[in-house]
Amino acid sequence: MLKSQYQRPQIKTLVDRLSEPPEAIIAVAGPRQVGKTTLVQQAMHLPAPRAHLWLAADPSGQQPALAATSSTELTSTAIASPGAKRDAAWLSEQWSRARVLAKSHRGDAPFVLVIDEAQKISRWSDVIKGLWDADRASGLRMHVVVLGSSPWLIQQGLNESLAGRYEYLRLGHWSFSEMQEAFDLSLDEYLYFGGYPSSLRLMRDEVRWGAFVRGSLIQPNIEKDIFEERRVDKKALLKALFEVGCAHSGQIISLNKLLGQLQDAGNTVTLAHHLELLSAAGLLCGLQKYSDQPIRRRNTVPKFNALNPALISAMGDHSFAEARADRSYWGRLTESAVGAHLQNHVHTGYKLFYWRDSPHEVDFVAAKGQQLLAIEVKSGKSRGAQQGLDAFMERFPRARPLIVGTGGTPIADFLIRPPLSWFDAP
Repeated sequence: MLKSQYQRPQIKTLVDRLSEPPEAIIAVAGPRQVGKTTLVQQAMHLPAPRAHLWLAADPSGQQPALAATSSTELTSTAIASPGAKRDAAWLSEQWSRARVLAKSHRGDAPFVLVIDEAQKISRWSDVIKGLWDADRASGLRMHVVVLGSSPWLIQQGLNESLAGRYEYLRLGHWSFSEMQEAFDLSLDEYLYFGGYPSSLRLMRDEVRWGAFVRGSLIQPNIEKDIFEERRVDKKALLKALFEVGCAHSGQIISLNKLLGQLQDAGNTVTLAHHLELLSAAGLLCGLQKYSDQPIRRRNTVPKFNALNPALISAMGDHSFAEARADRSYWGRLTESAVGAHLQNHVHTGYKLFYWRDSPHEVDFVAAKGQQLLAIEVKSGKSRGAQQGLDAFMERFPRARPLIVGTGGTPIADFLIRPPLSWFDAP
C-alpha cells in the first residue's frame, strides 16, 4: 500500500524552480504511468498552496480534483474549459486567462500555469513560444510547466520552437529504492512486478495484474505514444519485436536472426528503427557492443533489455512462484532489472553498453568519459562471469570491475544506489 504523501526525489528540483523568478519554461516528461501529473500536483502545494491554473490538453486523461476556490488567494487547482476543443486558439485564450490571474496574484511565489499533455495541441510549441516571449518582455511573474508523455513531440517542440527557453525535468520509471520506500516492495517482488505503482493493487491476483499491465500500460504506450505520434509502416512487426525482445531480455540476438522468428516481412533497418522507438517510449532498448573505437559500435548485434521488470513478467508465462523456482529464468529477470536500472539513469552522465569477445562476455559496460565500469550480474549463473571480467580487464586495464550478486555487491544494494556513484566508489 502506498505510504501517504510519498514524493519522488525530482519534486525537490521542481519546487526549487517554482520558487525562483520565471526565467525558463519547465518541461516535465517521461514514459506513461510514472507519476508526472502527481508530481506537479504535489508541487502545487509545497511548501504551501501555490496560485495556479491547470490546463488539461487531453480532457480524457488524468485530471486533478477541483478544490474550493478563493477569490483573494487563488491557491486552488482549476481545470480550464473541460468541454472546449483543444487547439491553438483555446491555448491562447486560456493563457490570457492565466495572465489575468497572475497579474492579480500578490503571493510571494510566482503564479503557475500548468499545461498537461501539451503535445495534444497542434502547433503547441509555436504558440507557447510567442506567448512566453511576450510575457518575458513584460516581466510577468508567471511560471509555465509543460507535461507530456510523448517523447518525440515534446522533445521536438522543445528543441525546435523553444530552444533556449526551457529546463528539462526527466521523470523515469520508478526504481527499486522508490518502490521499496513507497510500497514496502521486497526485492523479489520488484524483480517480478517491477516499477509501475498503478499496477500494484492487483499484485495478489497475478492474472488480473498481467492483463492490466498489458492492456492499460503497454498497449496505450505503443498504440498512442508510438503509432499515433510516429510513422510506423509495419505496426505488427513492431509489436512482435517488443514481444520477442521481452522474452529475450538480457540476451544478445542479431537482427538478421530475429527476422526469422517474426511473421511479418521486414528488414534489419526497419527492426533497428522500431527498437529505437520502443526505447524512446521507455519499453525496450537494444544495447550496443562496447568498443574503444566509437565507429565500430554502430550496427553491432544488440542486447535486448526491457526497461521495467514488469514488462517481462506481464508478457511472459511464468507466475511469481514459478519464476522464483526457475533459477535460469530468475537470473535473466535479475540481470534485466540491473540493466533497466542502468539504462534508466544514463541521462545522469554516462553511456551503457555490453561487451563480447567470444567466448567471453561482460553483461554491462558503463562509460563516463575515460572511466569504464565493467558490471557482471551473478544470479542464476555461476560459470564464465569471472573469466569475462578478467578478459575485459586485460583488454581495458583502466576499467573498474564490479560483480553484482553472488560473491559481490548484493543486488538490492546495487539497485538502491544511483549508478553514477559506482564510478568513484571505494
